[in-house]
Amino acid sequence: MLPPSTNAAYAGHPAAAWFVMLTGVLSIIPGCIHFFLPDGGAGVIAGIDLSTRATTIIAVFAWLGALQIPHGILQFVIGWHYRPLVPLVLALVIVERGLMAFDGWFGKASLTGHHPPEHYASVAAVALAALFLFLSQPRRVAG
Repeated sequence: MLPPSTNAAYAGHPAAAWFVMLTGVLSIIPGCIHFFLPDGGAGVIAGIDLSTRATTIIAVFAWLGALQIPHGILQFVIGWHYRPLVPLVLALVIVERGLMAFDGWFGKASLTGHHPPEHYASVAAVALAALFLFLSQPRRVAG
């Protein structure tokens, strides 16, 4: 199912690949929470009021979890076995988490005035992914 590893072609810092694997795990875990918890984590973790439209909110959380689980698996596999794709994954993490942070603090989600843990984590993820994107670039040797 998987082609041979391309890790030999990767010239960036190994820590960037490990960070991509970590982002994969940190996507799989909330994906499982969203998909398998009875309320998807909407009430017990995010603190969302489920007194109205609970079934819709829980269904959307489960749908998100169904996306997060395979996305996280792919990130982990890339960090482990296909490291030349690490910079691309990190750039996509920056876009994904940047959009989430913007929405949480300034967009539609900010209108509720409520900030679940993900709003804070997305800001931190953008900064960390930018650092590791820098580290993932091929090292240049002087001379």
